[in-house]
Amino acid sequence: MSDLILVIGNKNYSSWSLRPWLALKATGQPFDEALIVLRRPETKAEILLHSPAGKLPVLKVNGLKHGDLTIWESLAICDYIAETWPDARLLPADARARAVARSVMSEMHAGFVALRRELPMDIHKLSPAAQQGVTPSDEARLDIARVQQIWQDCRGRFGKQGEFLFGGFTIADAMYAPVATRLRSYGVAMDPVSEAYVNAIYALPAMQEWCAAAAREAPLPEN
Repeated sequence: MSDLILVIGNKNYSSWSLRPWLALKATGQPFDEALIVLRRPETKAEILLHSPAGKLPVLKVNGLKHGDLTIWESLAICDYIAETWPDARLLPADARARAVARSVMSEMHAGFVALRRELPMDIHKLSPAAQQGVTPSDEARLDIARVQQIWQDCRGRFGKQGEFLFGGFTIADAMYAPVATRLRSYGVAMDPVSEAYVNAIYALPAMQEWCAAAAREAPLPEN
């Protein structure tokens, strides 16, 4: 058994689980997964066995230099990963870039409610929004525009030395990876910078591994 256990939800649907999973993969550290199937009567009780907040994901640390530890909330888990394995460079080295990265990460964690509600993560939907009967509200369209604005700004100011928001892969990319799946799954029109960024997210070996596992999962009921 690994010293790290990441408790996650279904890979096809659990956007919050994807974020720290990608961050852990970027460190190269071995970890175990504990997957809790969502949308069942017993799901909440099973999550509460691991998480005091009753939500996924949860990182359980056994030993290492910090002793036994339970961390919940995706952003907190990612921050712990970045601090514990600094060689993975999951935060930009430059102070200005790092401040902007933390800003856009926090904005993703707390915002874009309409986008998340109306276009829930469903990696294998892969159909244009019109064919799915999805017409984003004005609020959701504003969220989509803001996301692409963030991607354009970060790529233009800090990302020219690589394919990601701040050049190399960082927590900021882990935080926005589920949004990349939403825009692709629902056929949302993107500007060239955003489209190239989404392609870079999908080209990550870790992302391909996640998507392949998601494809093997049984679909869940809508509600």
